[in-house]
Amino acid sequence: MQPHKTELGRTALQSHRAALDLRQRRALILCDGKRSLAEISGMLGEDTSTLIAQLQRDGYLLAETAPTHAPPPAADVPTPAASERRRSMVAARIYVLDILALQRNPTAAQLHRLLQAAREEADTVNALKLALNHLPAMTSAGYTERVRGRLLEVLPEAHLAAVLEAAPLPA
Repeated sequence: MQPHKTELGRTALQSHRAALDLRQRRALILCDGKRSLAEISGMLGEDTSTLIAQLQRDGYLLAETAPTHAPPPAADVPTPAASERRRSMVAARIYVLDILALQRNPTAAQLHRLLQAAREEADTVNALKLALNHLPAMTSAGYTERVRGRLLEVLPEAHLAAVLEAAPLPA
């Protein structure tokens, strides 16, 4: 079973107005239709199946097993590559906002506010870069690398170099 978001789930993540706690938001972010329930459970913990079932009942998720055969794609509708479908500035922004919210650090809170206030694409790119550059001071190197790895997956390719370039060394 590979749970994935419904339109309601996508809207809830984008609007920040849904009555979801942080754990539910993290589960929604991880349910991309590519990860199995076992993979998600490994990331979120033992009671993940209960959490996923609750999100399904509330209409945020669908959980379907892989079909035995896929219908042929429509010839006149171009479909983007799988890697491009899941790349989105909104997904990267939500992911980093959630990562910053998990940190108990005044710098993280300030970076969270900066990223949340960014409206222009260039401001968002800058805020993502700042957050990623400050993350090693707030958490372990391994955790920072996992966050960088996830951003490699979700950031639009046009912004990868700008956000993920190495932080300048302090003078």
